[in-house]
Amino acid sequence: MAILRYTASADTTITNAYEANLVTRGSGSNMGYADALEVFSIYGQESGSNGQSQELSRILIEFPVSVISANRTAGTIPASGSVEFYLKMYNARTPFTLPQDFNLIVAPVSQSWNEGTGLDMDEYQDLGQANWGKPTLAGDWTSQGGDYLTASNYNVSFPKGYENLEVNVSEIMERWIAASNEFNNYGFGIHLTASQEAYFSSSLGTDSGSVIQNTVGAKQSYYTKKFFSRSTEFFFQRPVIEARWDSRIEDDRENFYYSSSLAPAADNLNKLHLYNLIRGRLVNIPAVGTNDLLVSFYSSSVNGVPSGSKLKLPVGGGVVTADHLNATASYSSAGLYTVQLALTAASTRLLAVHDVWHSGGVEFFTGSIYPELIPTYDSAPTFNRITSCKNLKKKYSPQDTARFRFFVRDRNWSPNVYTVATANNPTDIIPSASFNIRRIIDNYDAVPYGTGSEKSTYLSYDKEGNYFDLNMSLLEADYMYEIRLSYYNDSIGSWQEQPQAFKFRVEE
Repeated sequence: MAILRYTASADTTITNAYEANLVTRGSGSNMGYADALEVFSIYGQESGSNGQSQELSRILIEFPVSVISANRTAGTIPASGSVEFYLKMYNARTPFTLPQDFNLIVAPVSQSWNEGTGLDMDEYQDLGQANWGKPTLAGDWTSQGGDYLTASNYNVSFPKGYENLEVNVSEIMERWIAASNEFNNYGFGIHLTASQEAYFSSSLGTDSGSVIQNTVGAKQSYYTKKFFSRSTEFFFQRPVIEARWDSRIEDDRENFYYSSSLAPAADNLNKLHLYNLIRGRLVNIPAVGTNDLLVSFYSSSVNGVPSGSKLKLPVGGGVVTADHLNATASYSSAGLYTVQLALTAASTRLLAVHDVWHSGGVEFFTGSIYPELIPTYDSAPTFNRITSCKNLKKKYSPQDTARFRFFVRDRNWSPNVYTVATANNPTDIIPSASFNIRRIIDNYDAVPYGTGSEKSTYLSYDKEGNYFDLNMSLLEADYMYEIRLSYYNDSIGSWQEQPQAFKFRVEE
């Protein structure tokens, strides 16, 4: 599981726009329960002694950082530096003019505010907290329109206008999780840039009531950009903080290759894992904890047990000790230890190899691997595979976290009698595979392919094949979904979506 979403815990729109009478401003209006959030700037709707009028609208939005922090403490999301947080908000279509080629500033709010229960986004008749002049009923903003930390903000462009908002806010989120005094979690403010919020120049050189002094502002209008709020009826359109990280486990026990002079050094390395699974959960080995282990390798005897002397490891074949007889395995996560190494075929070809994990003279685990030679080709290969999901269920609960395992074989695979009779037929391992979850009724990508730098939807693999974990809370209940897989084909340098789809429902 490499994606978690946290829906906003509070959001509202604040504005100093005129009511319909073009006399009274709605600066005391609250819109905390409205199902949309709105950003706009209107210039010159009314003329007066101070020139053309300025009307602005901004968004305040807050997220449950305490829950995110608790998830980190519990190990549900990884440590700082290993996870990225994205603010995601979704465009709400309106019958009004949609501005184009504008930028929105996303900045941390610097004091607490209350969401309120207002709904009226047209006549601005629902008065309350928070609003343009007050974050709460008990106090005022230092500046009209909200107080923000201007040194730490993000600039998001909207060339067409209808785009969703998606921005990496990891720096701010990490500061909120750390609970530094400078960055208490008061959420984000979202508004147009100073150069695109409407111009206003006061004869006093300061703000005039609820109107902001802005001598670098625009003398044109940007009306209006709307996003869905947290109270929208549309499950996948709610504003969220999305945590993404690379959770892959790459275990080459069934995909182990001997070193080849034809391969770059990095491609000669293989990863192996020790899973200390006790009573159904991964726990650290008490005598080892988070320290390193040593791993030795032996040829296999005719009885299938380690025999002879330790195999000598190539220099540079992973992290090895001075005698090159032991590789060093490092702590990866609770109950999981990882070693990376290379083996030459000189003395071990065609034999099984046993990996023995030990520390302080105590052996903890002995496994088996069957290395193969890296294949070579006399023509450009064309891969044509068939994939099946080994453990798919018809339905899942939103409270479930499910593991999906896949069996992959070449479409032209021709098994012999022995292979058919063998219960555990080997699966093809796909080192670069990604998953996508689609809602079937409208083909909506509930979990899009994540094949960018964060690799959030890559599949893990071990001796049983490729797999991934999915937290079903990501999906709206009472709908059917399908899993689609895409494999990266190095021979053509492109991802290829597989024809098979695996369907299931999510039900309360």
